[in-house]
Amino acid sequence: MSDRLTHECGLAFVRLRKPLHYFQEQYGDAAWGLRKTYLLMQKQYNRGQDGAGLAVVKFDMPAGDQFLLRVRSDKHNAIERIFDVITEDTEQLSESISAETEMDAKRACRFLGEAYLGHLRYGTHSGNSMAMCHPFIRKSNIASRNIALAGNFNMTNSNDLFSRLVAYGLDPVGDNDTQVILEKISHFLNNEHERLIKKHKNLEGRELAKTISDDLDLGRMLKKAAQYWDGGYVFASLVGNGDAFICRDPAGIRPAFMYVNDEVVACASERGALANVFNVDPDKIQQVKPGHIVIVKRDGSIEEVEFTNPIELRQCSFERIYFSRGNDPLIYKQRKRLGANLAPRIMRVLGDDISRSFFSYIPNTAETCFLGLLEAVGGALRSIEADSIWDKIQDGSVTRSDLTKLNHTRVQAELIAHKDQRLRTFITHDAARRDLVSHIYDITRGLIEKDDTLVVVDDSIVRGTTLRESIITSLSQLNPKRIVIVSSAPPIMYPDCYGIDMSQIGKFIAFEAAVELTKDAGNESIFEEIARNCIAQEKLPVSQMQNQVKALYDQFTLKDISCKVAELVRPNELDWNGQLDVIYQDIDGLRAAMPEHTGDWYFTGTYPTPGGNAVVNRAFLNWHTSNDSKRAY
Repeated sequence: MSDRLTHECGLAFVRLRKPLHYFQEQYGDAAWGLRKTYLLMQKQYNRGQDGAGLAVVKFDMPAGDQFLLRVRSDKHNAIERIFDVITEDTEQLSESISAETEMDAKRACRFLGEAYLGHLRYGTHSGNSMAMCHPFIRKSNIASRNIALAGNFNMTNSNDLFSRLVAYGLDPVGDNDTQVILEKISHFLNNEHERLIKKHKNLEGRELAKTISDDLDLGRMLKKAAQYWDGGYVFASLVGNGDAFICRDPAGIRPAFMYVNDEVVACASERGALANVFNVDPDKIQQVKPGHIVIVKRDGSIEEVEFTNPIELRQCSFERIYFSRGNDPLIYKQRKRLGANLAPRIMRVLGDDISRSFFSYIPNTAETCFLGLLEAVGGALRSIEADSIWDKIQDGSVTRSDLTKLNHTRVQAELIAHKDQRLRTFITHDAARRDLVSHIYDITRGLIEKDDTLVVVDDSIVRGTTLRESIITSLSQLNPKRIVIVSSAPPIMYPDCYGIDMSQIGKFIAFEAAVELTKDAGNESIFEEIARNCIAQEKLPVSQMQNQVKALYDQFTLKDISCKVAELVRPNELDWNGQLDVIYQDIDGLRAAMPEHTGDWYFTGTYPTPGGNAVVNRAFLNWHTSNDSKRAY
C-alpha cells in the first residue's frame, strides 16, 4: 500500500488454565504466559506502531496487594519499552518456584500473573498520546468490579452511545469509542452486581463478595451493554476477580482467532501469530464466532454465548489484501489468487508489449500478489506457445527451435525499487519536502531499456499521493517506454468506519477521479443533487438511510476511473514522456480470490451495518461544504 493508512489495531490475550508453578515445572519458566503475550504482540507489530500496552490480573492476591496492573507506552518501539519495564521484575524470578512459593513470586514480580491482555495501537483521529493507548481500565475497591479493556474497533454511533450514558445518569469523562464502550460495560457490570446483591441478600462481607464473583453472568451483562452498538469490533476484557471475556461484532467485520488447550486460552487478531507462538497447525486455531462472547471464568471453564442477533457475515477483505501478515497459509493463497486474477486483463492491456515487459512490485506487502501474477502470466504465455507448437506438429512443420522457445518462455521479473526505511521527511515546506519524498524509493538502474514496459504491482491505491510524489518519479528515471501500475485491490471509493482510518472521502484518488470525470462531462449539478439527498437522509432513522454517493460512481466504468487516476497521479513536472497506465482489480476478481471475506464496502458502498450509510453521506457533505478535514463519524 503506497499510502500509509492507520488501521486495524492488534490484540493479544493469554489466560492461563494452570497455576504458575506448573509452567515452571513443565517449561522451566513461571513467566511462560507473559512471554507468550510478548511474542503475540511482536508477531503482530504490523498492526500498530503508535503505542502499546499490557494489563495483567493476578489471582488470589492477599488483601492490600495489587491484583490488576497496567503498563503503556506511546513512544517509538513501544513493545520493547513496556517489556523493558516488565523485565526488571521477571529477571528476579527464582528457578525454584513451587506451589508453596508461587505467591511470594507474584508479590515480588508486579507483572507475573495468570491473565494478560496486550494491545498494539494505530492512532486515528483521537491522536497518539499515552491516554489513548489500550488497555483502558476502570478501577474499584471490589475486585469483580475492576475491568481492563482493549480492542480493535470503531463505532459508527459513538456520539449516540455517549448520549445514552448521560441519559443513564452517568457523568462519563471522554467520548472516544473505547472510553464509551468501557463506560457502558462498566455500567452494566455494576448492574449485574446489584442484581446479585439482591439475590443473595442473606449474605454479607467476604462471603457475599465471593458468591457474586462466582455467579457473575458476563453473557447477560454484555447482552445489555451491547444494545445499540453499531460498528466493527473485537475486544477482550480482564475482570479483577479473574474472569475474562472476548467478544466479536455480529457481522464478523473485525478478526479474532482463538487457541485453546488444557494449559491456556489465547486470542489474537491474526491466526498466523497464534500458530507460530504456540507452534501448532493453523487448523488448530478457531475463529471467535461473530456476535458471540467467549467467557473464561476464574476456575478456567469456558463458555461461548451469543450476545446479539446475528446478521450477514461481512468479514473485512482488507485484512486479507494488506493488513494481516501473509504467513497465514489461507491469506497467502488468497493474495496469490488476487495476482492471478489480474493476469488476463494485464495481458490484454500489454498486447504486443508483453515480450518487452518487466514485472516488479512496490511495496513489500505486494510481493505475494506479485508471485501469483507471475505464475499466471507465465502459464498463459507458455500455453499460447504450446498451442502454436501443437498446430505445427499437426502440419509437420515443428522444429527444434520451436521447442527451445517454449522452454525459454517465461515472464521477466526484476526487483526494481527498494524503500529507504530510514528516510524521514523532516522538512515541511513543499518544494524541499517533494524532493525528499521522491527519494523514498531507491531504484535499480540498468535493468530497463527505453523500449521496455515496466509493470509494477501495488496491493492497493488509496490516496495516490505516494504514487504522485515518489513512485512515478522514481520509476520514470529508468526511462521505460511505458509504466503500468497494477492494484491488487479495486479502487477505494467509500469511507470506512469500522476500524480503518478512511473517513475523509475527498482524499481518495478514485473519488477525485470521479469528480474530475463529472466536471469533464459538464454534469456538476449531480454534486448538488447528492448533497440534497444526503441532507434529506439525515431526517430519517439510521436504519432507513441509503448510500447516496453511489450515484456519483454509477456514471462511470472501472476503465473510466482507472484512466483518470493515471492522469491524476502523473506529476505535472515529470520529465518523462512515456505512457502511464493504472489497472485495478475488479470486484469479481476480489470475490473469487476470497469468497468468504465479503466485507468490501470501501469498494462497493454496500455497508454491513446501518451506521455505514450515515457515515458515507456525512462524509460527502463534509467534502461538499469544504469541511473534509472533519471526521465523518
